[in-house]
Amino acid sequence: MATQNSISCAQIQNGTTTPHPRPPYIPNHIPDPNYIRILDTTLRDGEQAPGAAMTSEQKLELARQIVKLGVDIIDVGFPSASKDDFMAVKMIAQEIGNGEYEDGYVPVITCICRCNENDITTAWEAVKYAKRPRLITFIATSPIHMEYKLKKTKEQVLEIAPKMVKFARSLGCNDIQFAAEDAARSDREFLYQIFGEVIKAGATTLDIPDTVGIMMPCEYGKLIADIKANTPGIHNVIIATHCHNDLGVATADTLQVEEYSGLHLQPHKALVGANAFVHESGIHQVSYCIPNNVQNFYVMNLTYYTTCFSITNIKVKNKM
Repeated sequence: MATQNSISCAQIQNGTTTPHPRPPYIPNHIPDPNYIRILDTTLRDGEQAPGAAMTSEQKLELARQIVKLGVDIIDVGFPSASKDDFMAVKMIAQEIGNGEYEDGYVPVITCICRCNENDITTAWEAVKYAKRPRLITFIATSPIHMEYKLKKTKEQVLEIAPKMVKFARSLGCNDIQFAAEDAARSDREFLYQIFGEVIKAGATTLDIPDTVGIMMPCEYGKLIADIKANTPGIHNVIIATHCHNDLGVATADTLQVEEYSGLHLQPHKALVGANAFVHESGIHQVSYCIPNNVQNFYVMNLTYYTTCFSITNIKVKNKM
């Protein structure tokens, strides 16, 4: 990724790279446009991978290792999911969120909660012990999720989202990340509207998830560009990427940050969860996308592949 100084492969291999200076932490603003704020969600989204479930003690131990990487923000769990996850968030907030580190920076500790008062209150009770606590509150915004999962109308969702951001603010949290679940498949105009409302309500970061991992890089970059161009008050918040790797292009999607500054990335521990930096699921997905009877396997039109990557004359030797 491009920053002020180019880094060579030799520098990386020899360990002679110099980290980009970390600017002061401001919830809704990154003072240095060349700095990428990193949010690590291994302990929350990464834990959703089969076989990756952890106890609170295991999460705390892994958090002790993650903080050594120098990440800016650690997403540590879903307190409403279980008593043990509540304890994990609280323990990490108390220890990691108040630690003394060589560079003097104390990481932001965050956790997720749905857009309802019980979830938000529970999450805040767990994470509030950190020096820099953050809440990530989310609600689905795509037509299919609103109709079949939430069983709510667009108007109801538009009312709930800013109301819950205000509620989180009322508890004492001044760092709130709002995530539009399944943003990639949401109506653009609705996204602009709901984002504008949560910004007015006090959100400091907007999270743009490709929840089902269906977007190609050119599409994801266009989504971000459209949101930046059409959302009222967008300059008062940070935009965050959240890409899933179902099609093996999460890294490429995430790297749209190179073109659109003011974003932060969400990596995971290698081979865990929605990791933007593994390729296994992508390889399998392409295997299924391009067999002989394509209509039975497509998850998306092959035009997306040819448009974004100029892939032609693909032959599949083995069908999984």
